[in-house]
Amino acid sequence: MNAYMKGMRNYVTFSGRASRSEYWYFILVYVVLCFVAGFLDGFIHGYTKSSSDPQILSALVHLIHFLPSLAVLVRRLHDTDRTGWWYLAGFTIVGLIPLFIFSVMRGTIGQNRFGPDPVEADLGLVNAGGVRFG
Repeated sequence: MNAYMKGMRNYVTFSGRASRSEYWYFILVYVVLCFVAGFLDGFIHGYTKSSSDPQILSALVHLIHFLPSLAVLVRRLHDTDRTGWWYLAGFTIVGLIPLFIFSVMRGTIGQNRFGPDPVEADLGLVNAGGVRFG
């Protein structure tokens, strides 16, 4: 839950880096919320197949998470020392493959051009200025 809450608190922070665990736990909670909202929308509308039934809860979940999920993906790309503009590759089917690969790769060890290593920062090995202690 801490990774999810960190992603929500930094919902418009496109600078810095996000570790693999921060990114994937955020995505996990987001997907679970989507399933719950979809189930509740279906429960409210009686599980009809009508496309005219408003999916209010699902739309709210997606709307609330749009900017935070974009920001956490950009920070995840920064962790692998790539610019956030790689996000645009996701608009092509082929571009989803490198985005997935970048999201599961280990980030740059130590500081890179986007800031200190988030794994070291979580372990307390780096202070706020990026100076390594251990």
